[in-house]
Amino acid sequence: MADLTSNLINSFDACLVAPFGSIGIRADERAITAIVLLPGSVPAKPPKKNSLAHLACVQLMSYLDNAAFVFDLPVRLSGSKHQLDVWHAMQKIRAGTTMTYGQVAAQIDSNARAVGTACGKNPVPIVVPCHRIVAANGLGGFMGGKRDDPLAIKRWLLIHEGVSLTALGTASGTASAIASGTSKRASSLPLF
Repeated sequence: MADLTSNLINSFDACLVAPFGSIGIRADERAITAIVLLPGSVPAKPPKKNSLAHLACVQLMSYLDNAAFVFDLPVRLSGSKHQLDVWHAMQKIRAGTTMTYGQVAAQIDSNARAVGTACGKNPVPIVVPCHRIVAANGLGGFMGGKRDDPLAIKRWLLIHEGVSLTALGTASGTASAIASGTSKRASSLPLF
């Protein structure tokens, strides 16, 4: 098991501990190439100083401390024209606001299901905020959904940004259980 964790950590340029788990960061000398939402059992890995992974860690920590923080990272988005259209539309959604899959689809002349599929293929979640796209009658899905509660990270991010989950039509009990995690300031966590 230790070898598995070690191999996982070594596949990233940095791993950052967040209130909802860990964040793995991959970068090259020109851009952030991937952000992967990992279980909280994955330990922190400090980035090399003055690298893009280091800049990504600094900006992610700034966001975790202040949801209104605006990312200014070079990211490499590789995908189909449709995926790129969806990802660029996501980047225009401000913290604390959401759009439905249907609203984004109308903007880019697509359909809601195709928008949801593109959201699930987003290579740099949080920085390209797929969590801000929701269903017409609730949260919808989330790419980090490989856990017992696939929407836990999406709920945490939206609550952190001040979005009312009750207004989105989600179960308030679940929302308040996740909201308790917002009392932990990111600056008090051993990030890396």
